[in-house]
Amino acid sequence: MKDGLNFALIGSPLAHSISPFIHSELFGLKGINGNYSLIEVTKEELEKVYDNKLKALCGFNVTIPHKINIIPLLDSLEEKAALYSSVNTVKINETGAVGHNTDCEGFLRSLETADITLGGSVLILGCGGVARMFAFEALLKGANVTLAVRKASLEKAERLRGEIKSKLNKDIFITDIDGVGGGYDLIINATPVGMSPNTGVSPVKRDVVKASGAVFDAIYNPGETELLRYAREEGIKHLNGLPMLVIQAAAAQEIWLDTSFGFDELQGVISLCEEELKRR
Repeated sequence: MKDGLNFALIGSPLAHSISPFIHSELFGLKGINGNYSLIEVTKEELEKVYDNKLKALCGFNVTIPHKINIIPLLDSLEEKAALYSSVNTVKINETGAVGHNTDCEGFLRSLETADITLGGSVLILGCGGVARMFAFEALLKGANVTLAVRKASLEKAERLRGEIKSKLNKDIFITDIDGVGGGYDLIINATPVGMSPNTGVSPVKRDVVKASGAVFDAIYNPGETELLRYAREEGIKHLNGLPMLVIQAAAAQEIWLDTSFGFDELQGVISLCEEELKRR
């Protein structure tokens, strides 16, 4: 049995994170005595915590608001992380800290489990770290992408648009999230709107959902956000972020530990996580 392996998730807020449970179950499947902790880190604290705590770990995961901010602190980036300019997994080894992005694998494989196609016209809500990945992957699949953001984030969205043009030679549309219309093949929520404990709100109106072909919400707690409730009640294909979270966690462990997980193993962990969320 492998032991003495320490990992963590950094971000803020983390109070409702189920990541330690997921990684514990994944460690158990492979007979690994690993420890996975939560480290609350603000933007102002990131560099200090990186130097004092994170460098001593075998690896760590990264979530809001650090997926972009962590990059200048790392020694190198793998291909997908460099493409998105977004990191969710860091491996620490003798050569330094290497940034990876396993969100993409989690995203694509989770859509397959729900028979949701990534293509056609895609509306992405938000323009943060995970939204960048969604946008790049949708464009690589040949989709027409619209980014819907708050007025305060329009400048940030335009910077992402310029980066996409530079890296992929493709363009996206940008619109105000408050005035977005319907008619999309797929809506992807990459905002925290509707996340516990601030539930019961949706980033877009029901009419926008009603006119869509499918909805993916990266939020997993609660299991059914207001956005997904709209989709369910309108009879539209929908999926929350739990399968993506489990699959990207498994992909992170594959990077850290040179192991692999089968589909049945991951489905089992997803089911256990659903029960754990209900228990909580």
